[in-house]
Amino acid sequence: KGAGWILFSSAEADGTLTGPNLEATTQMVQSTSLPVIAAGGISSIKDIEALENTKVAGIVTGKAIYEGKLDLKEALKRFQK
Repeated sequence: KGAGWILFSSAEADGTLTGPNLEATTQMVQSTSLPVIAAGGISSIKDIEALENTKVAGIVTGKAIYEGKLDLKEALKRFQK
């Protein structure tokens, strides 16, 4: 059976709110046919827009929401499909 998707997290960016590692995320997306979920460093709508351009299947964000840096309702309104 195998994996159905990949959760890709940039360890150096995780929890920093400094933005995702777009280069590494793009490389991961391009290296597999599995859906890739991006995590680590995501702190803004701008970060989500940049990740959308990498063709990730989704994102994980936590700290940005807990600390009020990212408006979850706004993000869902703009990106939920």
